Amino acid sequence: MKRRNFLQLSAFAGVGLSLPMSGLLHSCSNHTEQHSLEFKNLITSLLKEWCDGMLKVQIHDPSNLEVHGALGCPSCSHIHGRCMDAVYPFLFMADSTGDKKYIEGAQLVMTWAENNVSQENGAWTVIRNPKSWKGITIFGAIALAEALHYHGHVLDDGTYVSWKNRLEKAGQYIYDTFTIDFTNINYPGTAVYGLNLIGNVLSREDFKTKSKTLASQVKSYFTANESMLYGECKKSSSKLSEKGLHGVDLGYNVEETLNSLVMYALKENDEDLLQILTKSLNSHLEFMLPDGAWDNSWGNRMYKWSYWGSRTCDGSQPAFGMMSHINPAFGTAAVKNTELLQRCTADGLIHGGPGFIEAGIPPCVHHTFTHAKPLAALLDHWNHLPEINKNTALPRATADGVKHFKDLDVYLFARGDWRGTVSAYDAEYHYKYDYRQASGGALGVLYHNKVGLLCAASMAEYALVEKNNQQVQPGIDICLTPRIEVFKDEAWYTNLYDLPATVTSRDENGTIELLADVALKNVDRKEVTGTAASFYIAYKCDVDKTEIKVSTKQDIKEKTAFVLPIVSPNSEVVTRVSDTEMTIQKPEGLVTIKANVPLKVKDMDGSRTFNMVPGVEAIPIEAFFDRNKKQDLKISISVS
Repeated sequence: MKRRNFLQLSAFAGVGLSLPMSGLLHSCSNHTEQHSLEFKNLITSLLKEWCDGMLKVQIHDPSNLEVHGALGCPSCSHIHGRCMDAVYPFLFMADSTGDKKYIEGAQLVMTWAENNVSQENGAWTVIRNPKSWKGITIFGAIALAEALHYHGHVLDDGTYVSWKNRLEKAGQYIYDTFTIDFTNINYPGTAVYGLNLIGNVLSREDFKTKSKTLASQVKSYFTANESMLYGECKKSSSKLSEKGLHGVDLGYNVEETLNSLVMYALKENDEDLLQILTKSLNSHLEFMLPDGAWDNSWGNRMYKWSYWGSRTCDGSQPAFGMMSHINPAFGTAAVKNTELLQRCTADGLIHGGPGFIEAGIPPCVHHTFTHAKPLAALLDHWNHLPEINKNTALPRATADGVKHFKDLDVYLFARGDWRGTVSAYDAEYHYKYDYRQASGGALGVLYHNKVGLLCAASMAEYALVEKNNQQVQPGIDICLTPRIEVFKDEAWYTNLYDLPATVTSRDENGTIELLADVALKNVDRKEVTGTAASFYIAYKCDVDKTEIKVSTKQDIKEKTAFVLPIVSPNSEVVTRVSDTEMTIQKPEGLVTIKANVPLKVKDMDGSRTFNMVPGVEAIPIEAFFDRNKKQDLKISISVS
């Protein structure tokens, strides 16, 4: 009973009553008037649905300790070592419902972790192999610390003491191992909050001191112009790209690192960091699409882009929800992204994109046990949060014109109901292997307010960059990024591999034009020879349509096409109006694609191709240059 009272009181001394800024905190009596109860109801019901979904796949086999207690994965052949992260949402549900099945679920995942991924030095590993990556210890430690801090009173004394001792070992490993630049910035960045939290739970001042040191150091990891958090590359202080750009990944930033930094900065009243974070959150928010999706088409770890976020991160709700007193649109982001996650949920588990369910692709359980944690965190802090609702429009919902992000060489354009992204970002995640995100002047996203997503980039070639954290591509891999391509001597040449490509823009007489100067190259960055290699891609957008015009001053001697994959679930009716015109009937409107050359669909099995990045079905339309007429190639997309 004493521990229960202590934890209840100390919860208010965590991210709660100690938060700075008078505008952030409200008394409990005003709470229901100032908050969106719809959002609270949404996250409460969604958290329960996810926890019940995880319990459904939890393995009960006491005769086999290699699997007993783990969360089975419907899509992957191995068990995800981080499934013990579910301890926090499970204990939250146990405390809020009184149902002991959630305590049992929490105890089982912790028992599995101790039997299979726990190391003598206090670390946990990402899979059962003791030599595998141990940096993920920070995420498990935060989950365990929050579970004990807010809900440890539901445990028996023996379990509570055992888990607290285990947390100290994990904290010691993080304290001894983590530096600001030992790997991708998401790890030391998350440790800023993690070490502070663990230090408070265990009364370890040394942990809190190192947290403060990391917090001071991370302030230099924001870009000069837009304050985009950088460091998602090998290693986080590594060389700049040829264009002088840092490694930035939107998915990891908004769903993981910024959460940690916001929660730390609010708790410790770090005003300098809060100012940096406010600018950074505003810049990141520019990339949220009107439906709550995160446009990570250009991010240098976009191989884990799942439209709603990043495959193995936690979710963007804490950072944006807890800062919504500064910008109410942050609250809109938290709500709309949660609504998107709900739309991607079936049978209690999050699917890795909006096309998974209809395509019949099984979900990876990793999405669910990570994304359940931030919902529990919001509910644990609910009485002390600012107002969170979707009354304020997102920046991209009301945008008009062109915005160039200098630190990324990425352009956002908006006119009428059209929203698009054109990328010439050349920073790479790994400087030995090319995991090509949207670049080379490519169209990363095309979105229409009435019918939704129309184009979305994939990797140039799907690769299991993190084989333990990605699903195998079903069927033939067809790139979804709109592009020019030619095949010569069995090699694929495309503008996607042209990292020096440049883009210019203008906005005149109601029409936006972005002009990309590109070259066709193979994966080794060698330019094609014996045929046209240099091209211009003009993206023109007015309120009525988006047009793509492709031109070259060189002779096209090989069969060359512009490929325009259009996002479309297999239930949508496709009509070929003529050789040069196709329509796709979407629930909210008719999409028409016209060209000045015949339109074809790439050879594939079935009526759609599916790509894991960002988890959608699409129709890969090809338009080939007429080599005899030597004319520009034109394609238009309109919605009625």
